[in-house]
Amino acid sequence: MNALRQFLQFGIVGASGTLVNLVVVVLVKKIVPYSEHEPFMNLFGSAFHIRWYHVFMTIAFIVANTWNYQLNRMWTFKAKNSWWSGYLPFLLTGVGAFLVNLATLTLLMNPESPLALPSDIFDDSTGFRTKFYWASVIAILVAMPVNFIINKLWAFRSSYEVPR
Repeated sequence: MNALRQFLQFGIVGASGTLVNLVVVVLVKKIVPYSEHEPFMNLFGSAFHIRWYHVFMTIAFIVANTWNYQLNRMWTFKAKNSWWSGYLPFLLTGVGAFLVNLATLTLLMNPESPLALPSDIFDDSTGFRTKFYWASVIAILVAMPVNFIINKLWAFRSSYEVPR
């Protein structure tokens, strides 16, 4: 029952982190003078690129990950360890989930992908039809269970272990 309560609390924190993530994505997209589809950097002279949407999501991840850590530390897992000693495992766990997030995002954004969101529906004509926003939400939802499991088993394990 404790694990179910923690999962629900983790989900509530995750939902608030999702909102933080999306607000940061929108703000960064509006501030940075480049389209999210434009290449940011070429990958070793190949035909592949890191795109601006990868950069936008990385910035949003760092802000939302820190937000989530603090809330999970205080509320979900009631961690007693120092802030920095717990943040590193949480950040590393978040990076694992973030890689799942980026892979999902890339599959949904890349027009050559079989999982690409349809451009006739998501034509970027309005905020609700912006492919990047919808891909961001879907990618976050895909990565959340991975993030919870790794955090429970590794990053916050000492917070709920039964004393011997």
